[in-house]
Amino acid sequence: MSPPLKQSGSKKSRIKMPNVESRRIDSVSEDRFVTIGSNTFAGTHLLLDLWEAKGLDDPFLIEKALRDAVDVSGATLLHLHLHQFTSSGGISGVAVLAESHISVHTWPERNYAAFDLFMCGNAQPELAVSTLQQAFLAGRTEITNIQRGRLRSCQNG
Repeated sequence: MSPPLKQSGSKKSRIKMPNVESRRIDSVSEDRFVTIGSNTFAGTHLLLDLWEAKGLDDPFLIEKALRDAVDVSGATLLHLHLHQFTSSGGISGVAVLAESHISVHTWPERNYAAFDLFMCGNAQPELAVSTLQQAFLAGRTEITNIQRGRLRSCQNG
């Protein structure tokens, strides 16, 4: 597991992730495992926490943000479902992707949203981070980046 990447700052700030625009994928196997350098793994899993966020009780905004995140990541949307809780207005949802999923859970009363972006193959979930930050005007962002299903060198191939 990679250490969490954290950023604090104004609502206009952007997360700084190394090589976000130029991440090089060396190959993608038939089973959609990714190889970058000497690492082969099932996919990239980002845990994205947005704090000081707005619009977290708006299902239309959340649906649009999820669709935009899917598009910018280069993923394929299969199904999108949202559920709004009447007690708090919070929303839980999932965008099921051919490449895996994006899920969201919001706590509008705390101005907090938890996103889970897991994608395999050529999809690049890190490209969705700024889309989600901007959609919800997040004042603070925390990211944990995990390479899921990482093969040991003797398992590669």
